Amino acid sequence: MAVSADCRFSVSAATQLRGAFPTRNLRLVGFCKGDFMGKKLNMKQLRRGAQSKNVKQYICMSLTTDVLGESKLRDLEMEKLDARTVVAVILGGGAGTRLFPLTKQRAKPAVPIGGAYRLIDVPMSNCINSGINKVYILTQFNSASLNRHLSRAYNFGSGLSFGDGYMEVLAATQTPGQAGKSWFQGTADAVRQFHWLFEDARSKDIEDILILSGDHLYRMDYMDFVQNHRQSGADITISCLPIGDSRASDFGLMKIDNKGRVLSFSEKPKGQDLKAMAVDTTVLGLSKDEADKKPYIASMGVYVFKKEILLNLLRWRFPTANDFGSEIIPASAREFYIKAYLFNDYWEDIGTIRSYFEANLALTEHPPRFSFYDAAKPIYTSRRNLPPSKIDNSKVVDSIISHGSFLTDCSIEHSVVGIRSRINSGVHLKDTMMLGADYYETDAEVASLLAEGRVPIGIGENTKIKDCIIDKNARIGKNVVIANSAGIQEADRSLEGFYIRSGVTIILKNSVIQDGFVT
Repeated sequence: MAVSADCRFSVSAATQLRGAFPTRNLRLVGFCKGDFMGKKLNMKQLRRGAQSKNVKQYICMSLTTDVLGESKLRDLEMEKLDARTVVAVILGGGAGTRLFPLTKQRAKPAVPIGGAYRLIDVPMSNCINSGINKVYILTQFNSASLNRHLSRAYNFGSGLSFGDGYMEVLAATQTPGQAGKSWFQGTADAVRQFHWLFEDARSKDIEDILILSGDHLYRMDYMDFVQNHRQSGADITISCLPIGDSRASDFGLMKIDNKGRVLSFSEKPKGQDLKAMAVDTTVLGLSKDEADKKPYIASMGVYVFKKEILLNLLRWRFPTANDFGSEIIPASAREFYIKAYLFNDYWEDIGTIRSYFEANLALTEHPPRFSFYDAAKPIYTSRRNLPPSKIDNSKVVDSIISHGSFLTDCSIEHSVVGIRSRINSGVHLKDTMMLGADYYETDAEVASLLAEGRVPIGIGENTKIKDCIIDKNARIGKNVVIANSAGIQEADRSLEGFYIRSGVTIILKNSVIQDGFVT
């Protein structure tokens, strides 16, 4: 027993429980109908085993006494949190149709962001900064550029070490049998098709499985999330945040009790179903005014499962369910202990062209809602060994200029300029996201192209661009005007080298916009 200065008494004992079986494990057996990671459980043997010396239950109880003489008894986990008992699974296999044409030749997690990064760098960096060194990335569509980036950014030669862990790409594949002929049918099915990885010898120490998305922008300590999950005794924990009416129907919404337990879950409800999911979000600690503005609790698509629970859900309880958000989670809320974990910080789902565009430009704010500049928790990416950018007689206002770029006598306003960008004299960029280039053209090559009447990579002289995303290696000529002056919301003009999505003009990768073009 110990007594602290604030009159807190603590009693801890590391003893074996005899004649009792942990309540949460009994619940696990009941919900899984006797199935444990593919094996039938003998309940009599299980109860006898609970009394044996092989089963240890560590208890830590603290007795808190305040000045009013009230006391509270709490059961706390005594086990030391160990990141080696957690494996992260990053879902990167979606087709990314809402981000088209940026996903025309690349997977959604490989889409560039912030001038020098890729979307996949966000969950990967969060894992590294959280101490999680066992990571799987599931891929399916257009995965070549994603695989290339991962191999360059997160290998031993990059300076990052996973110690006794690993970072492995799991590509969609076909296996023997009729069922094995299907590609990933959804998020849950993708994990199900590789369930055997969590049952082999390398995963024997894994207790929890972290499910992450590859297209979100946020900074999070996943081990705080896992700690909360373990201390609550939850089977599944969902990271969530309060949200307002305008975007609520784009997310999975949940109702919780005053202790944070999820009572019901609805994936992207509309109309009356949406209104039915409104709750008093003051239970999350919001003020009355904040709660009135944000009456919904949205899932971030970030989950942590007990390993045995996840395997049983996928293999036995819901063997035909393909998606976590629309099938597994809503059905499990009626049977399992699902806990909501409030993430009270910046988070953005980069799922559409508009959200992608706005999230990138928001990085230029003062101060930005999300910043890549955090020495304690950096966002990692591929080491390119590029020189500093060279800026000659140019005006740059509220913008980000990535390394290896050349700006000459131009004006950049409220824009993000990607790596290896070349912007020539007289150019005016405003509210523009320029992804940069994969390679340089030498001065001799540029001169040769211009002499032949062709367009080099970058932006030519006296060009004006506004409300635009310029994909990599685009060649934009002289005296071009890209401003969507007609206010068109949707257009397919791929033969001319661009699309318009949600009012934003997207110049295609490797496309050529000839001199004098106006839109």
